Amino acid sequence: MPTITFYPLGNADCCRIDLTNGEKLLFDYADTRSKDDPSDKRIDLAAALREDLIAAKRADYDVVGFTHLDNDHVCGAGEFFEFAHAAKYQGGGRIKIRELWVPAFAITETKNDICEDGKIIQAEARHRLIKGEGVRVFSRPESLKAWLNAQGLSLDARRALITDAGQLVPGWSKQAQGVEFFVHSPFASRQDDNTFIDRNTNSLVFQATFLVDGRETRALLMADSEHEILSEIVRITRLHKREERLEWDLTKLPHHCSYLSLGPEKGTDKTTPVPSVAWLYEKQGHRRGCIVSTSDPTPTSGDDIQPPHRQAANYYRECMDALAGDFMVTMAHPSVTAPGPLEILIDGFGLTVRKLNRAVGGAATTSRAPRAG
Repeated sequence: MPTITFYPLGNADCCRIDLTNGEKLLFDYADTRSKDDPSDKRIDLAAALREDLIAAKRADYDVVGFTHLDNDHVCGAGEFFEFAHAAKYQGGGRIKIRELWVPAFAITETKNDICEDGKIIQAEARHRLIKGEGVRVFSRPESLKAWLNAQGLSLDARRALITDAGQLVPGWSKQAQGVEFFVHSPFASRQDDNTFIDRNTNSLVFQATFLVDGRETRALLMADSEHEILSEIVRITRLHKREERLEWDLTKLPHHCSYLSLGPEKGTDKTTPVPSVAWLYEKQGHRRGCIVSTSDPTPTSGDDIQPPHRQAANYYRECMDALAGDFMVTMAHPSVTAPGPLEILIDGFGLTVRKLNRAVGGAATTSRAPRAG
């Protein structure tokens, strides 16, 4: 059965998707653990992923997607993956990427504040796009057209490697692989407006729809989008009467449970979302679903400057209480003192969270009842 795994990395992201047919996808890679601090509870991501690949007798991923090039989404990638653009990033047991997914902004960005791992990924994405293979770019703003022209290429020549918002990712279907990916963001128009040229607003947002035993289970995978972008996604999706593309059983929260992904004001005890974002969480979620915050444990008091914000978490908990579901935090699963991978199984009954039974040293699976409807 398909599984989605989130890792305890602090305020950082890595999501692994394993399909029934053996294909593996990885979204973001941030190996944030301090190697010199034995008290650091964050997982050794490289070791965990290598262990899984060895068990699967693989040394590659079918897809590795980077939602954007901020350090909390790419940290350590330059040491872990093999990149074709330079010999120094090859061999030595590095993990291969069959197809690299990036937003167009990862190709065109010219800011000097891109972290070193981000620069390596950018160089690889550019190399693959020029070569015309092993890459998928999301959205086609004028800046991408200009960049391709500067390389002696045209947008038409690389159109088969580009997917716009509002489209399904080609080559993936519920019938063939058991999953399809619908692209919500980035928008080309946003990148053509200099007001919105930043990584968070141009990061990847998908809906993944899994089909198992005739039942569809939907997951929203959101990077670091703030409420303005989520509102735009809702507006456009509803305008085209495709509300089903915003239904969810599982939501990976944007930006590590920041209040800014809900609304402009943090609130005293609970963040009040803007109306369109409230609709997304309160009307589009299915019963007995799950919201995952890829973050540090949520504070219980005080004025938390950096996410996770307790006020935002209080809103999400309230939503999940209404849906008889779960609000889960990666650095608090299964406990704050000993966090481990959060593995969610998908079958004909919906979602199941696999929990570690530490008393007996084995894995125990806690099942969910199927959602109503």
